[in-house]
Amino acid sequence: MSTLSATAVPMSTTYEVAHQKCINVDCGATYSIDEVLTSCPKCHDLLDVAYDWNKVSVPKSLREFESKWLERHNPIRFSGVWRFHELLPFAPHHKIVTVGEGQTLLQQADSVAKYVGIRPGKLYLQYEGMNPSGSFKDNGMCAAFTHAHMVGAKRAACASTGNTSASLAMYCAVTQLMKAVIFIGTGKISYGKLSQALEYGALTVQIAGDFDDAMARVKEVSKELGIYLVNSINPFRLEGQKSVMFRVLEALRWESPDWIVVPGGNLGNSSAFGKAFIELKELGLIDRIPRLAVINAGGADTLDVLYNQRNLRWNRGRARMDIACWYYDELDKGKVKADTIASAIEINRPVNLKKCLRALDFCDGVVRQVSDQEILDAKAQVGAGGIGCEPASAASVAGAKLLRQQGVIGMDDRVVCILTGHQLKDPTATVAYHTTDQDKFNEVLGSRGVTRASFANRAVAVPNDVDAIVKAIQLYS
Repeated sequence: MSTLSATAVPMSTTYEVAHQKCINVDCGATYSIDEVLTSCPKCHDLLDVAYDWNKVSVPKSLREFESKWLERHNPIRFSGVWRFHELLPFAPHHKIVTVGEGQTLLQQADSVAKYVGIRPGKLYLQYEGMNPSGSFKDNGMCAAFTHAHMVGAKRAACASTGNTSASLAMYCAVTQLMKAVIFIGTGKISYGKLSQALEYGALTVQIAGDFDDAMARVKEVSKELGIYLVNSINPFRLEGQKSVMFRVLEALRWESPDWIVVPGGNLGNSSAFGKAFIELKELGLIDRIPRLAVINAGGADTLDVLYNQRNLRWNRGRARMDIACWYYDELDKGKVKADTIASAIEINRPVNLKKCLRALDFCDGVVRQVSDQEILDAKAQVGAGGIGCEPASAASVAGAKLLRQQGVIGMDDRVVCILTGHQLKDPTATVAYHTTDQDKFNEVLGSRGVTRASFANRAVAVPNDVDAIVKAIQLYS
């Protein structure tokens, strides 16, 4: 944790610069940043963290941020989130919490480009698995955790499919500032992620239900017990997640790509990315907006259904959210639960739906869904290129391939696919895909409609004999 009181900004100054604002254009109520809110008390809509940019020393060019890296001995500037503090200036320096998050990689991936169907040098993978807890969640968690520290919280809670819980538990353990309370659903979290929450000492509460059930309960319990909620319904979470786009632009020498392709679960990333580009455009720091593609898993396709089949749109801030409510009622009546191998996006009721609609509107976005088969095949191709990712991450690559096949993405377009989590977050799915054990394949993957491992790298079984081993190596290598 950084404590830089010598350069601290007085708390009163941050209150003048930042506030919370309801995104409902017919409400627009504002609240101080010292209030702990997850929705507007007046109309119950989502909140933004908004700024009076006239009171912020924003660089005249994004290139000015390059000099911040020269100050990397300062924990704030070492962080890949807080290095861009001037673009999320809600926190005074002496309250900022960082564990070195955001040291991530934008990797040109020509082998994946070939798989997707675009030219070499045009496809990039933004690998957020390099974060301290192994996923993109640390970008947002350091911001939400900082706000929790600002308001004096002693406990912080989340509902999670795994990555959020790992991130929250890590920040609590490293800083010792708060205790973590984690809500998970029955059988809806991979061991790779659950092991992190347990190892880091979080109180883990497993309820009978899925993520949507866990989300509903954690909101109720947090309100009753006064626990700080860090799920992405928290507007400060999304402030940190904006930094993923700042780092993408930085890696591309401050030139916008043609496409940002991101998995769609709770829709926090897509919402944060949209907000980042809205603000950068408003500040005159970019002159070109990339298009946004949000990719659902077929077993958790709420956004795809609402956007492509039921025509739900931002509509200048007056989105017909009753359309979403009707759809949720249908899911309840049919007892439909999200079901996909991509557990990190196994969500039927995305809390940031309305903010995502805003991002899609501003970024001329599209929405698609891909099957678990397509996700695992894309994941194998990412892994063969030497990075590796969890299943949900590969939805972005599978979605880019689909959009290329449909002619939406051009062969010469510059495309950035967001890889949200580390390969070892869900090793069970990876091993099952590459296994020679058909029973194990069927047990883990077959129930989700995965019928083949198109790019499996299977182990070669040989006798315990040198000659046989040599022969096998000569034959297969």
